Amino acid sequence: MKLELLEKLEAARAAKRQVCLVRLLDQGGVQALVVDGEQTEGDPLPPDVLDAARKALREDRSPSVDTSVGKVFLQVFNPPLRMIVVGAVHITQSLAPMAELAGYDVTVVDPRRAFASDARFPDTKVTQDWPDEALEQLAPDRRTAVVTLTHDPKLDDPALDVALKSDAFYIAALGSKKTHAGRVERLKALGHGENAIARIHGPAGIDIRAISPAEIAISVLAECTKVLRDGR
Repeated sequence: MKLELLEKLEAARAAKRQVCLVRLLDQGGVQALVVDGEQTEGDPLPPDVLDAARKALREDRSPSVDTSVGKVFLQVFNPPLRMIVVGAVHITQSLAPMAELAGYDVTVVDPRRAFASDARFPDTKVTQDWPDEALEQLAPDRRTAVVTLTHDPKLDDPALDVALKSDAFYIAALGSKKTHAGRVERLKALGHGENAIARIHGPAGIDIRAISPAEIAISVLAECTKVLRDGR
């Protein structure tokens, strides 16, 4: 690999961008970079190779594929998946371990000491910072999901305010349609436009008729997974 290409690959990784190193094995090992789904280095790639690189980035896989220019190896360098959950509630006690099993580095945010305790979340990172302060420090990126579960606007709204200004790929908030309508109006008052607010999945989760906290957690993680793999 040329030093210039290596330096640009490492710079993209340091910036927590999604990077795919494309090696055209039947073309003398010619290399190119695809960053966040767009080619940034190398001779222009055929559309099918670029599509394959985008698919590899979505799926977190580094495959060898047959293309119009022969065999191509796609080496994926994705930032780690993270999930920030606001609200150390019963649903979170199910969601956190489920998300960790799915490959997420989970942080639970709740300033209420009675909720955000090591006893309730013995194997999960917990912070008792105020939600907006916690999210600003955690800096959600395009590999981060943000889920608010408190039902308390004093806690959920500050977190959503920061999340909507970030590149978080999934933003969700628990609550009924009526609750979400009120949330929308409050976020508009904070200066967020309709397109930004439309990023929020509210009520959070896929409709699977969930009742128990564990079932709701399943629905949220399922929706998060769908958004991640759809690439939207």
